[in-house]
Amino acid sequence: MPKLNIPPTKSSLLQLKRQLAFAEEGYDLLEQKRQILVLELMSRVQRAQEVETGVADALRNARAALREATLDIGAAALDRALVGVPTGPDLTVSVQHLMGLKIARVQVRVEPAELPFGVGGTSASTDWARRRFAELLPRLVELAELQNAVFRLAGELRKTQRRCNALSKRFIPDYRETIGYIVGALEERERESFLILRMIRDRLVQTAPLPTPTT
Repeated sequence: MPKLNIPPTKSSLLQLKRQLAFAEEGYDLLEQKRQILVLELMSRVQRAQEVETGVADALRNARAALREATLDIGAAALDRALVGVPTGPDLTVSVQHLMGLKIARVQVRVEPAELPFGVGGTSASTDWARRRFAELLPRLVELAELQNAVFRLAGELRKTQRRCNALSKRFIPDYRETIGYIVGALEERERESFLILRMIRDRLVQTAPLPTPTT
């Protein structure tokens, strides 16, 4: 039995062949998209792992510098010194279009490593801790951008994979099986028509009057 409930006619056969060609073309495009998404995803995952390692090292150094500054001047003095530090990094967010996806691109502008603290009440370790955290910010921004891209690419890859599976394992086989059924039914119908015509011809030949002999 055919997978699709369609009458075995020539018009149905032509329609199914057009739909099958469209489905196969769509599958090829989706497969190309899937391969591109896999490459983009893997490259970003690898880069994210590298950046994450760098962030862990930079964060460890920044925390060590902060502990040293706290030991030098005390937590209360450090809190007072931080009041004068400008807050709110200068972030610029843009959008990268990739295979129908909108992926955020974030750039951060780090102010020059000036020493905002006064001479009194602070130490060199305070300035060093501030510099360490300032150097950490661009890496954190890059890591967040990569993680967001990985999340969105992985989601789009799952959707594309489901569509590829639906076409290759369900729709295309159903169309092919139905087309094969209709082709067989039409061929069988033609053979039956040919046999009927042959039987009619033989019957007409048998019942035809014999020609009258001439004298």
